Amino acid sequence: MSHYDVIVIGAGAAGLMCAITAGNRGRNVLVLDHANKAGKKILMSGGGRCNFTNMYSEPENFISHNPHFCKSALARYTQWDFIALVDKHGIPYHEKKLGQLFCDNKASDILTMLLTECDDAGAKIQLNTSVEQIEKTEQGFALNAGNKPLTCESLVIATGALSIPTMGATGFGYDVARQFGHSILSTRAGLVPFVITNQLKPLCEALSGSSVDTTVSCNGQTFRENILFTHRGISGPAILQISSYWREGDEIEINLLPDFNAESWLAEEQSGRPNAELRTVLSDVFTKKMATLFCENWFESKPMKQYTPAELEKVAAQLSEWKITPSGTEGYRTAEVTIGGVDTNELSSKTMMSKKVEGLYFIGEVVDVTGWLGGFNFSWSWSSGHAAGESV
Repeated sequence: MSHYDVIVIGAGAAGLMCAITAGNRGRNVLVLDHANKAGKKILMSGGGRCNFTNMYSEPENFISHNPHFCKSALARYTQWDFIALVDKHGIPYHEKKLGQLFCDNKASDILTMLLTECDDAGAKIQLNTSVEQIEKTEQGFALNAGNKPLTCESLVIATGALSIPTMGATGFGYDVARQFGHSILSTRAGLVPFVITNQLKPLCEALSGSSVDTTVSCNGQTFRENILFTHRGISGPAILQISSYWREGDEIEINLLPDFNAESWLAEEQSGRPNAELRTVLSDVFTKKMATLFCENWFESKPMKQYTPAELEKVAAQLSEWKITPSGTEGYRTAEVTIGGVDTNELSSKTMMSKKVEGLYFIGEVVDVTGWLGGFNFSWSWSSGHAAGESV
């Protein structure tokens, strides 16, 4: 029977950071993963370039039933600490927008860095290994993994959540949490496209592949980013962001003219270009195809001088307060994150250790902390992994 000080289940972002931190403290660490490769989600993130953190990461960029829980870990291992690690390894990167940092080359640069750090810290990684059984013992934990008995003092669950099952995502972490008496707060897909099945579907299909700068609002939250029309509905950064705040049956509001007061702008256009058709006026701010389809679906396109003030007011409202009730989301299949998870009220915010079971830790996406789009979920992985690694 092999004994370790620490066993981490899950060789993703949080698990590797925990292993590095614990190994650097002289702890004997084993990382287990059922996949054939470590860090699969790291490799696919950011379109293969890994949006590894955000320069503006703050607790306000995270969703949790307890919004204060993430503060301690984020403050003790910040985005700047991770950027310093990236710099130490000479990995070139750039800010794409809104503080989002991406590798210049490819996501494997970040994974190689983490695996090198694991190696330097003496942490061992064992892949293609499923954990069949976990039991609490007087000394810590006994595991059956790959039909081999293992024991450890500290056990860290870093198995991620339900998003993107084709990458190997499972509810394993929730099962372990329940086994040891933890509550799981209801889970749902986050950072996920919307599906439209009502009368708007033909418009979405006709505009598939087209994107436009917007503000999107729902339940008191607003994001300014592009939306993207798809064959299934609507996607794009603004939609992914707002999806984390949306619940089934909720209405979302889209302002297609975020830089204008739509009513004033249309009145000015009517005064300055009375003979121009509405479709022509709209094609100054939207693509020609978009302007044409908006007119075909929503308005009668006629010369601007023919519109009454009340009609222009309706046009303005449609463009700046477009209300949609999505049929649903694309679900975990394409969701970047899972909202909900292990109840943070039952974990230490300083160490990530269970308040119910000594030596049991939960980190990363399995916990009820979810970041916005833009590198924030990696920030949580690095910070929560580091917090646990300092304690195990």
